[in-house]
Amino acid sequence: MTATQAPPVRIGKAAVWALGMLALATGALESVVTPTLPLLQRELRMSPAEGALLSIVLLITGALITPVAGKFGDRYGGKRVLIRLMTVVCAGGLVSAVAPNLPVLLLGQILQGAMVGALPLSFILVREHLPAGEAKVAIGVVSGLFVGGGMAGTLSAGPVAEGLSRHWMFALPTLAVIGSTMLVNRLMPCDPPGSSDDTGIDWPGLLLLSGTLVTLMLVLATAPDLVSQPLVLGALILVLAAFVAGWTAVERRAASPMVDLRMLARPAVWKSCVLTFVICVGTSVPVYLVPQLFAVSSDAYGFGASATEIGFFLLPGAVAAALAGPIAGIGARRFGSRAVVTTGIVMMVGALIALAAVHTEVWHLVIGKMLIALANGLCVTAMVTSTATSVDRSDTGIATSLVLVTRVLGFAVGVQASGAILTAATPAGSDVPAESAFVTGFLIAAAVAALSLLVARTMNKGVKE
Repeated sequence: MTATQAPPVRIGKAAVWALGMLALATGALESVVTPTLPLLQRELRMSPAEGALLSIVLLITGALITPVAGKFGDRYGGKRVLIRLMTVVCAGGLVSAVAPNLPVLLLGQILQGAMVGALPLSFILVREHLPAGEAKVAIGVVSGLFVGGGMAGTLSAGPVAEGLSRHWMFALPTLAVIGSTMLVNRLMPCDPPGSSDDTGIDWPGLLLLSGTLVTLMLVLATAPDLVSQPLVLGALILVLAAFVAGWTAVERRAASPMVDLRMLARPAVWKSCVLTFVICVGTSVPVYLVPQLFAVSSDAYGFGASATEIGFFLLPGAVAAALAGPIAGIGARRFGSRAVVTTGIVMMVGALIALAAVHTEVWHLVIGKMLIALANGLCVTAMVTSTATSVDRSDTGIATSLVLVTRVLGFAVGVQASGAILTAATPAGSDVPAESAFVTGFLIAAAVAALSLLVARTMNKGVKE
């Protein structure tokens, strides 16, 4: 704070609860696609690979926009940027609500991805306007309501989509986002810019990373259909390689890179990135495959579950994911980060193998998905803690951004590869893939997750003395 700046205005409980209501509404809007994805695929005549693409575009947009939102928040003020981000989110929700086809729905989801950058800005605002002790409580409230919103969206999306229409499952939480954004705008005081950083935004790096992610998703989504057209597939792979090479070159030379690749030379950072990628691949495969298996007709080998039933079946996994953070924190303090990560990996591998071997009852999938969600939460929390404490304080943000990009890549690759496997295993004229495709997907995810044990065993124990 400079000598000419007034101290920040202290906010009351009403402003904190307005941020909490915004987190609740955005959490609900973010979570409606997962339980209703089979329904959306039927109504919009999507292939499994196209459905996989729909389920990850929001996350990709969020990973790209979050670092930019943070810099803009420092430069122009957190409230100002937050309100503008939420305006984009509201526009995306309305586009998704009226979408008549997949391209328009994809556009809506891309715009909704701005919400990923909004939650960190909420934390910044709370820390700016409250003393440290009260800020921790307020951040806990906002975080808890975001998780609660995700659970509410998971449960309500199916009944709304089936009782009203798929349009209303986007429209209702979007209306809640609009209302809570107006409350935040009214109750939250404006904050001055928090930094005079004039290094600028790494726009070339952002654009090249966007191109890299989009091209990677296209390669994975279209690979089953392009096997018979090797020249087209080869051209896409060459474009992908060009984007990767260009992005790497730009980030190595940028004065203020979006992702500082030089940090990868540090063992603690590259190990965390490798583990994050592999574990997110292992997690994302069942995240996509389990709802698809629930929805397969009971006349075949599935359960013919409705969107409402799928949301109910997925709820235990959401609860397990919410509990994983505190459990991992306690475990890391007592036994060390390496022990927590190793435990999580072993649990995930065991659950994936069990799903591949036995998936003939609903409870098999519910328990398996719950264990995988818990394992993922244990691993991610322990790795973030390990990374944050293994680098200098000034490098925490850079290391975290690398882990964030790696997490998105792992999740996107796992989901899109799962969609490609189902698409390739679906006979012509049918919308039911072969059961062996699910077994293959679970086993591949288990093998990939098991390989991460080779890296996990080299981690520092991370036990706090």
